[in-house]
Parts: sequence; C-alpha cells; structure tokens
Amino acid sequence: MAQRAISVSDLLSKKYKLFPFDGDWYAAFENPERYGCWFIWGHSGNGKTTFILKLCKELSKYDRILYNSLEEGAAHTMQKAFLNAGLASVKRRLILVSESIKDLCERLDKDKSPNIIVIDSFQYTNLTFEKYLALKNRYPKKLFIINSQAEGKKPDGKPAVRTSYDASLKIWVEGYRAFSKGRYIGPIGYYTIWDKGAKDYHGN
Repeated sequence: MAQRAISVSDLLSKKYKLFPFDGDWYAAFENPERYGCWFIWGHSGNGKTTFILKLCKELSKYDRILYNSLEEGAAHTMQKAFLNAGLASVKRRLILVSESIKDLCERLDKDKSPNIIVIDSFQYTNLTFEKYLALKNRYPKKLFIINSQAEGKKPDGKPAVRTSYDASLKIWVEGYRAFSKGRYIGPIGYYTIWDKGAKDYHGN
C-alpha cells in the first residue's frame, strides 16, 4: 500500500525530536534527529573509540544507551577507554553487551529497552545492507550509532559503504577530529577529540 502523500505545508509544520546539542557538539553537528542511523568510520589510532565514548557521555544526558561491543567486549582496554572518556559518571544510563544481532533484537524487543544503540563495529555483525535496513525499520523510534573500520577514506566493505549512504549523520574521524560529512553540519563542522593530537596532525 502506498504511503500517504503530504503537502509542503504539512512538511514545514512537522515537529521533529532533536538532540539539543550546544557548545562544541552543536558547532560540529548542529541538532540532529534522535532516530535513525549515525555512521562513524576511520582508521585505528585516530581517536575514533574515544570520540564514540565521549559522544555516549553527551547522549546519556538525553536517553539510555546500549553499547554492543563486538570487537573488544568487556576487555581491560574497554574499561580503560570508558574511564578515560569520563563514563564513570554515567552509571546505569549506559549498559555494555557483546552479542549477535539476533540476541540484540531480543533485548530491544523488551519493554523499556534503551533507545540509543551503539554497534561496534559493523564488520563484526556480518550484516548485509538489506539486513541493516530491516534492523533500522524494525525499531523506527531508536537511534543506531554504527562504528566502522575504514579502507582508505571509505568504510571497509560494500555493505558498510551502502549503510553509510543511508545514515543521516556521517562522521569521519582522522587526526583526533571527528568531521561531519552528513546532513547535519554545525558552524565549525568538526569535533576535536584531543587538542594536542589534532594540532600536531592538522597543523592548526
């Protein structure tokens, strides 16, 4: 069945649920929508994990987060990364799991499940683009934040590339800066993860 068409007036008067970012977060990403998909990619050693965890700390102000760590799980390295990102203050606003997409869906089907889901990383899920779309469409009121490995300047693998095209917020991490490449770009357009590292790498 075809979806109901809407007029220009309907579109312009529609209200959206947005994250009320301010400061450095607004300067980088404006006020993005609270549903759908955000896609983050970059090479190891550029601050990607630190950025994602800092983003989780910011988002925990607004909703609960489920972090599905498929690469590292609850390893000591993850504990150190959580502590360095200041996530001790988040407490029960964020839960850490390491489970398949099937098990993740069983968790998300439960009442009062978290509305923000971090998947780390895309390559460990074995998702196709079609399966990713099915996951996103199954939970239209949730936000999926997907971390991806990179090949050159692109996400690693065709399914990851196609998924990045669907994301409303695309974030490329390089040299300790997270650059907005998607539909939400703030007045500066990037978030600095580590000042000294970014200045040494980018020269400004």
